[in-house]
Amino acid sequence: MIYKRFKNTYFYLVLSLFLSLNSCKESKAQKLEQKTPKVSIEIITAAQQTKSYLKLLKNKNIAVVANQTTIISTKNKKHIHLIDSLLALNISIKKVFSPEHGFRGKADAAEKVEDGIDTKTGLPITSLYGKNKKPTKEQLQNIDLVVFDIQDVGVRFYTYISTMHYVMEACAEQNIPVIVFDRPNPNGHYIDGPTLEIEHKSFVGMHTVPLVYGMTIGEYAKMINGEKWLKNEVICDLTVIPLKNYTHKSSYSLPVRPSPNLPNNVSINLYPSLGFFEGTTINAGRGTEQQFQQYGAPFFPKSEFTYTPQPNFGSKYPKHKNKLCYGVDLKNTKKLDSININWLVNAYKKTPKTEKFFGSTFTIHAGNTILENQLKSGVSSTEIRKSWQPKIEEFKLIRKKYVLYE
Repeated sequence: MIYKRFKNTYFYLVLSLFLSLNSCKESKAQKLEQKTPKVSIEIITAAQQTKSYLKLLKNKNIAVVANQTTIISTKNKKHIHLIDSLLALNISIKKVFSPEHGFRGKADAAEKVEDGIDTKTGLPITSLYGKNKKPTKEQLQNIDLVVFDIQDVGVRFYTYISTMHYVMEACAEQNIPVIVFDRPNPNGHYIDGPTLEIEHKSFVGMHTVPLVYGMTIGEYAKMINGEKWLKNEVICDLTVIPLKNYTHKSSYSLPVRPSPNLPNNVSINLYPSLGFFEGTTINAGRGTEQQFQQYGAPFFPKSEFTYTPQPNFGSKYPKHKNKLCYGVDLKNTKKLDSININWLVNAYKKTPKTEKFFGSTFTIHAGNTILENQLKSGVSSTEIRKSWQPKIEEFKLIRKKYVLYE
């Protein structure tokens, strides 16, 4: 009996020692895993892949649709403009087309941009946000190929995709091929928002897509072509140079401002939610250094957070210029993976009935009249979001045909 008890005690001592040693190994392995940093794979933009497109440009007269985002990033975090790189490689660039905000990206939103000459290269710059938004036959004369390379942010009312539409359409009509150099979409990790109704088509929304569409600009170009959205259903001779090491869940920090009022990652992530305010009397941070990271108005109830919009880079005439605005500070908001419609609903509720809330462009920003009517009728944020879902699901089926990345 004593011997048997001794055997059991010995067995349990050995077992405990084994488990303790094994646990110690696991703990050390876990600590080592925690200390070992995860290696992030660098996303390689199309513009960086010189060898993959140089042969397509050789011995051709090229036009480039470009702005300040049309850059090649180097390992030492410096940037070379694609046009400078191509000229150094003896590519024959005949002209530059520039979108809203101009070639250098300094013009205000909706500010007319004139044609000009690039002081560095001497190349003629033709504005596609001035006399015309679509290249004319004369402007494309003697051009063999058009390269489109502009950083998008994945929001329907951000006008670079509208410029791309018109470039593709004009080139299709003149039998000129287009090459789109793909770039990551910083809002490519989700699809959300109201879907545009075609009767409300404008330059701030040309296609029946949700506000946030979850596609790169290259994928979007394929969709424009494939869905025959160009005038008279013409088809553009389109080539997309794809990204490397990119998925729609990839985090990507833009190396330069894509436009004057999107200064950082926070503003870009909040832009789809706060962009609705562009069509209202509410200031969304223009005229401050916190563009699209706050919103407010002089007629809001008094609060601790205040700011005063004043003319600055990218906003010569901000809403409520030189007036104290009571508002909401959002600069510490965690990264969103859906549109926050609560801010718009709350702003409408806080606006006195004596004040006009909706501006003349609210409908084209929303893409329909439904959202305005929902706000006026007191529909809850939850119900507003539910109303978006059927058309989002329809769009996902269309989108699926054109995605290049997981």
